[in-house]
Amino acid sequence: MFESAELGHQIDKAVYDKEVPKLREALLDAQFDLAAAKKFEVIILVGGVDGAGRSETVNLLNEWMDPRHIEVHGMGEPSDEERERPPMWRFWRVLPPKGRIGVFMGSWYSWPILDYVYGNIDQAAFHEKIERIVSFEKMLVAEGALLIKYWFHLSKQGQRKRLKALEKDPRTRWRVSKRDWAHFEMYDKFIDADEQALRMTSTAEAPWYIIEGSDARYRELTVGNILLEALRKRLDEKDGPVKAGHVPPLLPSIDQRHVLKSLDLSRRLSKKAYERTLEEQQGRLVQLVRDPLFKEISVVVVFEGNDAAGKGGSIRRITGALDARQYQVIPIAAPTEEERAHPYLWRFWRHLSRRGRISLFDRSWYGRVLVERVEGFAPEADWMRAYGEINDFEDQLARHDTVVVKFWLATSKEEQMRRFKEREQTGFKRYKITDEDWRNREKWDQYERAVCDMVERTSTDYAPWTLVESNDKYYARVKVLTTLCDRIEARLAERRKQAKRQAAKAAKAKAKAKKK
Repeated sequence: MFESAELGHQIDKAVYDKEVPKLREALLDAQFDLAAAKKFEVIILVGGVDGAGRSETVNLLNEWMDPRHIEVHGMGEPSDEERERPPMWRFWRVLPPKGRIGVFMGSWYSWPILDYVYGNIDQAAFHEKIERIVSFEKMLVAEGALLIKYWFHLSKQGQRKRLKALEKDPRTRWRVSKRDWAHFEMYDKFIDADEQALRMTSTAEAPWYIIEGSDARYRELTVGNILLEALRKRLDEKDGPVKAGHVPPLLPSIDQRHVLKSLDLSRRLSKKAYERTLEEQQGRLVQLVRDPLFKEISVVVVFEGNDAAGKGGSIRRITGALDARQYQVIPIAAPTEEERAHPYLWRFWRHLSRRGRISLFDRSWYGRVLVERVEGFAPEADWMRAYGEINDFEDQLARHDTVVVKFWLATSKEEQMRRFKEREQTGFKRYKITDEDWRNREKWDQYERAVCDMVERTSTDYAPWTLVESNDKYYARVKVLTTLCDRIEARLAERRKQAKRQAAKAAKAKAKAKKK
């Protein structure tokens, strides 16, 4: 892959001086058209060999274009705040909105490659991380982003020459560190890892552009022309980016049986039993969040369900047992203009809490496969691919010691009608009933089908759905609290086992070292 980048390309200064003014003008025109149209965002990844000219090239793009519409992110070591969340959180939160350009120097590729080269992960784990990157980039492109990936390459001899030149010049000496020379000594290992990563992730949707870094003029003109061509091509598309093609249909059950109809909605709990059990489970929750190991995990609780099924009441029974500093409730409504300017999952990633806290989502990312599907707000290709994107999102949470607890609160159609009428007649509950709630009732069967598909396709080992029989609010609230406590308790038990294994391993290594 890198052989073609070692051809010794050079651009004559006269040619460079002639081409640059035309290129700058064309890039500015394209950037202003992008900002005016606001149809898509541009994400530029700048990776490659140390000393190959990445910083100089990014600085030049800022000089050639309007820096007010470019956001440059140097993604170095994660901060303490970033380490508290899943690894991709730091990238999601700074993705540019439509109409703007985001440049990433150091990206979601950096740490998998470094971990592999340093021996922190084996090849299987490395390839798994890279495959996740492929899924992430496909999602960005499917959401409309223009993703441009540059890889700046130098031969080993060229890198040595470049580092020495930088080190010799007093103005650039500070840019060469001991780490750069250490990486130079590991050049072959890095090239092997880079080659694997680039081959696996140079896709039709997001190809890599390998740029020879030895000649600055060649490097700069090549990067500028690739960016210009990609921008102009996308801007000139009348119908926007190409969406996913044909997707297989979701077939209804042959015997019309499904998970919701299997629920026993007649389940009840007496007021006395409810009050006793509620107190027990709230006390249990308090003890769990006070456990020292709770600081090593986080909890995400998702509430979905029929309108008037009691989501708010269940949430209040959880928060009523907690210190306000231990949780946040995120009510999800129609997306704002800012949220619509980003990929769909952006508004959910940005709300993820650090470890030691509980996030409660009143409605969630499942809106894409529920209301957006049924109401036709999202094309079929978009909500169909959302199942896989949601599973990947929740998998990332679970791998980062996040307990994902998902509830579907189900009522019968008759019970919903009773609650709707009660809300209309009760002054302090009128705000809870809207015209939209009545419209949703007219599509009861369509929503029911969407819920069944959702549960079937997104109930996983790491994030299973819990269906809650909610005709009786007492029963529903207790089931929600009990399930939440069970899930947290199970994760804390896992953490204890892990801690014991690590302690035993450390003790064994210490004893072995002592014998030597």
